[in-house]
Amino acid sequence: MRDARRARTLAQLTLAWLAVESVLGFAAGLQSHSVALIGWGLSAFVEALASLIVVWRFTGARTLSPRAEHHARRAVAVSFWLLAPYLILHVWHDVDVGHRVTPTVLGVVVTAVSLVSMPALGMAKRRLGRRLGSPAARGEGTQNLICAADAAGVLTGLWAGTQGWWWVDPAVALALAAVAVREGWRAWRGHECCH
Repeated sequence: MRDARRARTLAQLTLAWLAVESVLGFAAGLQSHSVALIGWGLSAFVEALASLIVVWRFTGARTLSPRAEHHARRAVAVSFWLLAPYLILHVWHDVDVGHRVTPTVLGVVVTAVSLVSMPALGMAKRRLGRRLGSPAARGEGTQNLICAADAAGVLTGLWAGTQGWWWVDPAVALALAAVAVREGWRAWRGHECCH
């Protein structure tokens, strides 16, 4: 029960940070015309959904319910899939109209904070998920690790845009879409999500 409370508390703390991250990331992405940054900001909403699922999973009688775990695992899988179509359509639109990335201080700061903080949070959740035997909790931790990798990719795309390599930003966004689809399938089937 103590690990279940920890999983719930970490998910609630994550929700608080993701509220800030999503709004700032999305705003910075619109300001800089970065489809990867917009996608990263939107992915915070997807991560928040996974955190809400874990809070639901480890509340009350569901804490000990294998059926609740099954539903939570499947819901986390769906949360992985919500981001991919948006990213693909947005990349297509931005490339079609010729938008180019222009980095902003806000975009760099908010992604740098996630790059530093999310790996520790993700690993803690994955350890708790293993102890609890919960693929849903491990999946939420994996989403945090993906968030950190996404932040690194977004920062790379922003830097590359300043070097004239405009194509790196949409390429990062498409790679993020592919990772989300893959991890969603792994979670759906109950496989351990990758780092």
